[in-house]
Amino acid sequence: MSELLLDVSQMREAHARIERTYPPDALPSDGDVYRIAAPFVLRCTVHKDRQQFRLVGRVEATLELACSRCLERFSLAVDEAFDVLFLPHAEQAAALERQAGSERQVEDDDLSTAYYQDQVLDLGQLMQEQFYLVVPMKPLCGEDCRGLCSVCGTNLNTGRCECHPTWVDPRLAVLEQLKKDT
Repeated sequence: MSELLLDVSQMREAHARIERTYPPDALPSDGDVYRIAAPFVLRCTVHKDRQQFRLVGRVEATLELACSRCLERFSLAVDEAFDVLFLPHAEQAAALERQAGSERQVEDDDLSTAYYQDQVLDLGQLMQEQFYLVVPMKPLCGEDCRGLCSVCGTNLNTGRCECHPTWVDPRLAVLEQLKKDT
């Protein structure tokens, strides 16, 4: 887990370039949302300005998702850019104290700001956030996915079923019987 942490206490230059490859099990996968299927890469530049650190770069990975229609697993290639400003944790505490008891609208800056503590940036959290942001709300293995039969559960992409998915309103059953009798 320490490989996912960036110690900035020794950083003397204003800029530093980072390129790291991690094994799929370096980050915990969220089995309900995604699984990391292959080694993933983090490439970024760290810009230091006193106690602020701005990371600009990309994360590349292959995620495995479950299709929301047919439940089959499929791969999603990720090549996502990010630009995140890391501020000391003390600034977050001060900001929360100023806002205590009042409502506040989430601003765009809030979405691109993270906080660090003890001179350590959590790159794992940064990458996990990027993975969550790239996962679609309704993942599909393909636009033409036919899903599952609502009666028997057969995957309609790989087979056919003999179900008759037409629903008859039971209140009209008497009229249906009259129609058959005549």
